[in-house]
Amino acid sequence: MNVNGMRFISIFDLARGDIDEILKSAAVLKEERRRGSRRRGDLEGRILALIFEKPSTRTRISFEVAMLELGGDVISLNWNELQLGRGERIKETAEVLSAYLDAVMIRAYAHTTIDEFARYASIPVINGLSDLEHPCQTLADLMTIKEYKKNLSGIKVAWVGDGNNVCNSLIGGCALMGMEVSIACPEGYEPAEQVIRRAEAMGAVIHISEDVKEAVTDADVIYTDVWVSMGDEADRARREEALRDYQVNESVVDMAKEDAIVMHCMPVHVGEELTEEVLNSEKAVILEQAENRLHAQKALLLKLLKL
Repeated sequence: MNVNGMRFISIFDLARGDIDEILKSAAVLKEERRRGSRRRGDLEGRILALIFEKPSTRTRISFEVAMLELGGDVISLNWNELQLGRGERIKETAEVLSAYLDAVMIRAYAHTTIDEFARYASIPVINGLSDLEHPCQTLADLMTIKEYKKNLSGIKVAWVGDGNNVCNSLIGGCALMGMEVSIACPEGYEPAEQVIRRAEAMGAVIHISEDVKEAVTDADVIYTDVWVSMGDEADRARREEALRDYQVNESVVDMAKEDAIVMHCMPVHVGEELTEEVLNSEKAVILEQAENRLHAQKALLLKLLKL
């Protein structure tokens, strides 16, 4: 893990061994919780701050519950509740919070904001979502795929729709774990070039096409996300027009392997990127995927904070 475990800003901050360790730990934590054992004292006395420049449901609640169930404490703050919202520099905020806290998770508009905070912080910093990546989501995604497919190596993941921040982190996670990625998106909506280059430098083969059938054929996993991400609302009409042929519906699901699963990081805009029929089908593992945010983040926090 990058900088002796001091940051998780990008999925590329982890090595394959780190991911294996986190997924194994998350599976144990999930089983313990399902048996009724929710409380552990591993992080007793540790304090995590959650800072939100963007709205959140699953990220906020799963991190809060994760920290509390591991015996620690958590403080949730809106960006505008801090002096950051009045122009204080990130440098001073990071330095001061490092004296108060044991770790910080930030959900921000710009990836550079989180990167700068981590540069000046002397405590672990976690990316809870930025415009470039959503690495915590990818840990839960890999956990879910492993649960349903037993192995990760050799699995084909088809992404349908906007090559956004979730897609970027998923590409990195798949590259690290030896998985094939095939992306169907309209021109101008491709994943970040820097992510593609980094994944390819690791030996990953990334297929990008405008053809949904080409991407989804023989896929083990079909993954989609909203057409209009947070911060893109002003561009809604253009995005909806460009992405309307990239809906995951029953005909698209039929193009994949018979035992393919359908994933979505939520929130779902039913009738846009995903139909009601697919959402409620046996192939959809979306709620399990959302639950796994809790377990994967517990495992991540233990790796970052348990001495």
